[in-house]
Amino acid sequence: MRHLTAPTRGPALPLAVVGSLAVVLSAAPPSHADTLRTHASPKSASNPVDAHRAAVSVIGSAETRAETRHTVVAGDTVSGIASRFGVRTEDVLALNGLAWDSVIHPGQELVVRAAAPTTAPAPAPAASHTVVAGDTISGIAERHEVSVESILAANGLQWSSIIYPGQTLALPLAATPAAATTPAPIALSVPLDDEQSTHARHIIAVGRELGVPDRGIAIALGAAMQESWIRNLDWGDRDSLGLFQQRPSTGWGTEAQLRTPDHAIRVFYGGPADPNGSATRGLLDIPGWEQMSFAEAAQAVQISAYPDRYGAWEHAAYEWLAALG
Repeated sequence: MRHLTAPTRGPALPLAVVGSLAVVLSAAPPSHADTLRTHASPKSASNPVDAHRAAVSVIGSAETRAETRHTVVAGDTVSGIASRFGVRTEDVLALNGLAWDSVIHPGQELVVRAAAPTTAPAPAPAASHTVVAGDTISGIAERHEVSVESILAANGLQWSSIIYPGQTLALPLAATPAAATTPAPIALSVPLDDEQSTHARHIIAVGRELGVPDRGIAIALGAAMQESWIRNLDWGDRDSLGLFQQRPSTGWGTEAQLRTPDHAIRVFYGGPADPNGSATRGLLDIPGWEQMSFAEAAQAVQISAYPDRYGAWEHAAYEWLAALG
């Protein structure tokens, strides 16, 4: 962990989970994001939050999920739009005929979510699930190997519906495994070796366990690559150690704890389950981190002398998350 007054110890290249734990419906399966940004400065939008809200148009009836559209404003990214609407980035790309390297422009209208088909009957329920505190639709769907859409259809719910402890949800039949095919591996722009992949999977798994959104997990992956090449280093600038180069002298843990990946990952995320309690401030403890840029959010935790370098790993971090998570 570096301080603003400290020089970095390495080169410009790397020095180096879904849904809220409340009873609010998780709007969509976990998202994967990219780095597509608008071809304009964010400063042109005086109030981006209000602009985003005003730019959304929903077309369709209340009985079925309607097509959702979003009008791009300055500072938008496809990943940020997808995260805001609880959908996957690759779905937004496909709906709009975009590629990972496409550029979006203010005023451009994007389809965020396609309208649900009105002719397909809801699948016949084969089982049920009783909601408990902390459940989300996406979590229930993943546990029973069915889609979020099928649970919504089987129970007459919409994407904005709320579920409550004690509520019984009908579960549709799971897809037949025999029809499944092995997906093609994702081609990574920055490949990871076995050691890096092991640590990246650990970062993703802890994030999933803690309910961290995909964007937060991607930020953790990018920070680890910049700090340690996603390796559990036993050296660093001054007393910095481990995946995130955290320092015993600044309260992040003992040397042994910071060389334990699980501890290092959990204190980076922080939040209510932080092993350090309030002694250090992890990503989930940063007010408004979800609205920060990728680099700003990482820097808010890491306090590096070179804050902009985290942003270089945004696209690759989402690729690693898609491939390993």
